[in-house]
Order: sequence, then structure tokens, then C-alpha cells
Amino acid sequence: MGTSGRRRLLPVPLLTGALLLAGCSSGAAGPGTPPARTAPAPASSSALPSGVRAAACQVPLPAAWRAAFAAGEYRPPPGERAVLTETGPGWTALQLTGVAGRRAALVRRGETAPRTLLRLADPVEHQLLAADFDGRRWAAFAVLEGRSLDSPWSLYVWDATTGRSRRLARADRPGPLPHPVVHDGTVLWAQGTGSGKATVFAAPAGGGAPRAWHTGVLDSPFAAGGLLVWREAAGGGTRLTAVSLRDGRPAPLPPPVAALRDLRSAVSDGTTWAWVAGESAPRLMVWRSGRARPTAAVTASPAVDGMDQLRVSGRLLTWRTPETSYGLDLDSGAYAEITPAYGYAQAAGGALALAYSAGEAKAAGARPVIQVVDADLLPGLPRCG
Repeated sequence: MGTSGRRRLLPVPLLTGALLLAGCSSGAAGPGTPPARTAPAPASSSALPSGVRAAACQVPLPAAWRAAFAAGEYRPPPGERAVLTETGPGWTALQLTGVAGRRAALVRRGETAPRTLLRLADPVEHQLLAADFDGRRWAAFAVLEGRSLDSPWSLYVWDATTGRSRRLARADRPGPLPHPVVHDGTVLWAQGTGSGKATVFAAPAGGGAPRAWHTGVLDSPFAAGGLLVWREAAGGGTRLTAVSLRDGRPAPLPPPVAALRDLRSAVSDGTTWAWVAGESAPRLMVWRSGRARPTAAVTASPAVDGMDQLRVSGRLLTWRTPETSYGLDLDSGAYAEITPAYGYAQAAGGALALAYSAGEAKAAGARPVIQVVDADLLPGLPRCG
């Protein structure tokens, strides 16, 4: 899946967390490629495993969820317009735009005023694309320097003790969109390095030269417990590759996950794994630790049509389609539409954030709405049947 060529830029929430392969050809294995290891025979993710449980059903959004969303609405500072970028345990990253310009900002639980991460040099062209925060000192965030997906981008790290940011890297070659991970004082990301490949880098947040951990035809990595995981082209298809978040050494995946091939939009919190399988008949697949096989969790249209941007937090799994966003309660086996039309939702680290427009987005009087709630405090969705 190439990322070259000029393309129309989607709104920032559509870009957040996107997984784009840096090229189509698998090519030769790059430096740092994990050694071969014994695993179950590859299983295509397009084939349903035998003995899976029945798919989840759709239920109406409970009134208690609506009330919690309304109570969790974020009010930006006067004169500024907010765009949701990321959420996590006790924090939310936003892009704020006003007469004084545009800035990347971090809102922490219990604080009313957003902390400025960086004032963007161009208040029209530059956009906050992705962010991560360790909840204590270090935040990493990426700024797209144009209005097309192949525009250059820069990666920054912010120090909460000084309130200052410095640039870690700048990418001007085709590759995966940045989605930085901050772990134990280290910032990790992937960027295109030429010839259709990308490299996973690790750099000390406090300063120091980046180290190349792995090179290949790959997507942006994500943290899954103690692992850093990404989707990579190999053997004419795609599979998941993992290294230890501690030192970048190759690490084994759980066998049901290691066996997957040609999956899309993978996500995990280390305990629950979810991905999209199938092209003509897409399905949301889920595997949770302790279970023998993955489950076809959601199969009904339109909930799976164009399914992308999967996120997981505990029992809650969220995703977006071109029309709206959904949430699946893995404990009750039910899912619900959780935003109005064209809304965006993401669950991560115990938080659930929603973003949508109250009224037609381009109409006079339309108002952007951002709501952030504690996902663990939401009651379970009604069980099917």
C-alpha cells in the first residue's frame, strides 16, 4: 500500500492512528528482522476459524451513556476551536485554533487550562496529527506540514518539567503516518527511509541519537502490553511483527495472533487483540488472552463497511466507518453507534473520547463537540436477546 502521490487531506481525526504500509513490495528483509521462530501454520484472517461464538448484536445507545457523554464535554478556551487528536489515561491531546494562531495542546485530568506543547508555525497548513503521553513527564507528538497525506511531518518531544518542546525527527519521504509511542523515557516511531521501506526508531526522550530497531515494508507501530507491534509485508502478504518495548529485541506474539496473515487495522492493549479480516465481506475479529481461538465479533453491515481506526480499552472496543463510530462491549457481546453521523471515537487507557459536529459541519452555527469520559465507569451495554 503506497503512500506516494498527491491526495486530498482528510480531517485530522480521520488521520489519527491510520495504518499505511510504506510500500507494496515486501523486498528483502531489512536490518533487525526477527529470526524465524516456530509458530502454528499460517491462518488466513479471511477464513473464519471453526467453533467461534456467534457475532455480537447491535443495541441502542443507553441513556446512561448519553448522560455521561454530555457531562464529559470539553469546553475549549474562549475564542479557540478544538480538534480531538488523541486520548489516554488522564489526558487528551488537542489542536486549538484561534486568532492568536494554532497550537498543539495537552489537557490533563483535573486541570482546566490546556498546556501548550507547541505553537504551530503555519496556522493553516500545519496540523497536529498524533500524540502520546506517559502521564508524567514526556509527551511526543507529530505535526503534518501540509494539507495532503504525503506532506512532510515533524516529530517533537515535550518535557512537562520545562514546558518546552524539541524536534526529534522530520520525515520527507513516503512512509507510514506517524503514531509515536512513549514508554519508560523512550519515544518510538516509524518513518519512511526510501525504496518503499520504513524504519522503526527509538530515541531517549531526554536527548540522544535515535536508534534503528527494524527496517521493512511496515506500518506505524503500536504498544501492546510489553510489546511494540506493527503490520509488515512478508512472503507476498502481511503479518504482525513484535519486539520488546524494553530493548527492541524480537519478541514472540501469542500463537493465535502470530498465525494471522493479511489482516488490517490491528490493535491491542496486550490482553485483547482486534483486527479487520476480509475484503468483500469484512469482519471485526477479536482474540482475548485465555481463549483458544479468535471470534468474529461484528459481521453486520453497515457497522463493518469501511471499518478502520480500531482502539481498545479494557472491555471496550471502538472503531470508525465512513458514516459514524461504534463501541463494542466485549463482556456483553453487544455494540452501539456512539457518535452522530461522521463522528469519531477512540478508547484508550481507560478513557473514551468522542468528536463530532453539532449541526452540519460546514453550515453556519455548526459547533464542534468533544466529549471525554472514564470508559471503565460506563455501565455495560445491554446483552443481546
